[in-house]
Parts: sequence; C-alpha cells; structure tokens
Amino acid sequence: MRAVVYQEPFEVAVQEVPDPRIEDPTDVLVRITSSAICGSDLHMYEGRTEAEPGIVFGHENMGVVEEIGSAVTSVSRGDRVVMPFNVACGFCRNCQAGFTGFCLTVNPGFAGGAYGYVAMGPYRGGQAEYLRVPFADFNCLVLPPGEENEADYALLADIFPTGYHGCELAGVSPGDTVAVYGAGPVGLMAAYSAFLRGASRVLVVDKVPERLRMAESIGAEPVDFSAGDPAEQIRDLTGGGTDKGIDAVGYQAKGHSGEGEEPAAVLNALVYTVRATGALGVPGLYLSSDPGGGDEEARQGRLVLEIGKLFEKGLRMGTGQANVKRYNRQLRDLIAQGRAKPSFVVSNEVPLDEAASAYDKFDRRVEGYTKVLLHP
Repeated sequence: MRAVVYQEPFEVAVQEVPDPRIEDPTDVLVRITSSAICGSDLHMYEGRTEAEPGIVFGHENMGVVEEIGSAVTSVSRGDRVVMPFNVACGFCRNCQAGFTGFCLTVNPGFAGGAYGYVAMGPYRGGQAEYLRVPFADFNCLVLPPGEENEADYALLADIFPTGYHGCELAGVSPGDTVAVYGAGPVGLMAAYSAFLRGASRVLVVDKVPERLRMAESIGAEPVDFSAGDPAEQIRDLTGGGTDKGIDAVGYQAKGHSGEGEEPAAVLNALVYTVRATGALGVPGLYLSSDPGGGDEEARQGRLVLEIGKLFEKGLRMGTGQANVKRYNRQLRDLIAQGRAKPSFVVSNEVPLDEAASAYDKFDRRVEGYTKVLLHP
C-alpha cells in the first residue's frame, strides 16, 4: 500500500510499504478515507524529535472497517469509524480511570501510545491506504453511515478533543473569560470549545493574519503578539486578566519579536495573563528531548518557568495530551445534531500523493494551509 514515510528533516515521501494485517483477535483493519496532517507531525518533520527515517506518519485517522478479528464484538465490516490518536487497551488502571492518553500496556516502559509517532509504540500511522487498529472495540468510534460531515468527524481523532481537553484542564465554565495562545488548529479548537462550554469572552493570541481572522470568525478577539506583549494587551482589554488561559503552542514558542524561539514564552505569558486564582490548561506539546533546542537545557526539555509568580498568584495548571476517548463520543453527537461544526479550520483536502507538498506548505504557514486532510 501507499503511505507517507519520513525520510529526513523537512522531507517525506509517499512510498509503497507492506500492507497491515490482523495480528491479534481484537484488531480490525480500516481502509483510510481521511487522515489529517497535525502540528505534532511537524515536530518530527522538522527533525525536532528522535524520529528515525522510515516512520509512517499519521495519527488523525478515519475510515471504513474492512476486516475484523475473531474477538471483535461491537465493530462490524463496513462501519465508518474514527480512531483517537491515543492507542489504548481499555482495561489498565489508567484507561479505566479515563486517562486513555496514558495507557499502561500498549507501549511498555511508557505511559501512552499513538499511531505514527516517535516513542509512542510500534503502531504504524494512518497517512496511508490502510491501518491496523488494536483493541478495536475500545479504540474505534462508530460514526453515522455515509459520507456526510467527513471533515468534521475526521477532527475527532485529535484536534477537536485536544482543544476541548485544553478547556477541561483549565476548568473553563460558563461566563469565564479565556485567553488562548496559538491560533493553529488546536488553538482554534480550544477557542471554539471554550464557547461550547459557555465562555463569555475568548481572546486568541497569534501573529499569522489568516489564523487571527479565523479566530475572529467564530467570535473570538484576535491579539497580535508581534504588536506588543500579549499579556499586557490582554490585561488592558480585560481590565486585569482572564479567568482561564490555554497554551496551544508548546515548546516551539516564539518571543514577542516572532524571530527566535523561547520555549517557555507562552507558559510565562499565561502566568501574567491569567488573574490571581485562575487556571492554566496546557495541551501544547512539550518534550523531554528536543534535538533542535536552542541550548542544552532546552534540548533536555528543561525550561525556565516563572514558578514564583505562578505560586504567588495561586494559579493552577493542568498538563498532558488529550484523553480523546473521554470526549469524542459527546463531541461526535454535537456534530451529528448540528450543534458543532469544527471543520471551519479545514483549509485543504488533497490526495495522499500530494502529502510532501502539503507538509512543506503547512510547515511554512503558507496562507490557505491551516489544516490539511489527506485522502488516499
């Protein structure tokens, strides 16, 4: 089958790779109809992880079940399904507690597994024609049949639940004011989710005009960080700061000038953005190893955080990747009932064979490449 294979920093290629097969009775094989390019894929694409050449990318996967293992009971051939990017067993302590992003069995020696991602287990990615899904009864979310809302449902694999998770980590509740740093796909989903959860006001920080316009289109207030300290801008706009703040950027954050990387810039800006006793949600990705970090501390995932000010203000902070299973069923039903339309972030839908070009343009923030879906 054809798949998107990592070659070296800034280079992927669509190549022939072995077809997946049923390996365990709890597996299914899915014919992929949509697989999105994620900002997290760019960390590997840019050489900012320990990823080795040969990885098949793709953790935002949706398709139709083609084969089922002998022990699968709730998923049938022909079902349209979307899979959380987390690979999870469903029976370990963490899975049973709802922390499916930190499964204890699917990736020995590490809490958590994922498709097509470095250090997240042996699971090939879904930017390909077919995908093996382990523990399919637990990991497949069955969707309404047909092709309706394909782009909306495809976002249930990662960015919609991840944006919602950022709001959950921060405890966004009705009436809150919320600052979201980063207007990439996850940041836009966090802002959108904040409104779904009843936020009265959402401010979104970025410097890319197209992304700020998209934030404004859903009712958020755009804040251009290249125009000045975003924390100061938000304190002025809100009369002292927001109730909650969300970091949807992660370790490749840039300073106010927009030139050099300052890995802790967003975290520290949020400390000064959120009012005393407020809360921060951090779904933005931070790694324990960053080969491209600007100094030795950054290369080891060690950042200078304004912990004194965070403590002084009595701020709470929640971190970690999204436990997609905790949210995806409810978010699916919001889409099905017309209460949510997350596909406003999807800017391009292209054939799998155009993956290399799409990666390049998405990585360079070319206008019109906010979120790309690949179709094998």
